[in-house]
Amino acid sequence: MTHASARSLHILSALFWYGGGFVLLLKGVSLTLEARRLDPGNLCPGAVLVSGVIIGAVKARYLFSRSCKKNLSRINALAQPKWWQFFRPGFFVFLALMIAAGATLSRLSHGNYPFLLVVALLDFSIAFGLIGSGYVFWKSFHALPRPAKPGI
Repeated sequence: MTHASARSLHILSALFWYGGGFVLLLKGVSLTLEARRLDPGNLCPGAVLVSGVIIGAVKARYLFSRSCKKNLSRINALAQPKWWQFFRPGFFVFLALMIAAGATLSRLSHGNYPFLLVVALLDFSIAFGLIGSGYVFWKSFHALPRPAKPGI
């Protein structure tokens, strides 16, 4: 039961991709709210969110969508796909390093208004980049052949 279909791996990679985006979005909101509590009258947190959306859209278009396409092509080329092959092993190593770096930055930013906003901007830009580039998964997912239904 270690084999999987390309369709299943497409779904897993999309869920993982979107999951990361939503976690970063929540983290960015949390940091922005903390910054707002430190300086309630300042409009910078709103500007950080808008900037994060804009930067994220650029990342989605020119960086993350290309990564998605490459990963999906790699999945489609697998002769006998396994469940754990929805991303390359190096991706998981990189992801672990990025999670550790993000957690460290967040921990260091507490109580520091400018640092909170910088880390929130980073989180928002990556979150909106991941979420925005997710269309690549669904576009390719609909192009995959559906598995044959038994008995039909």
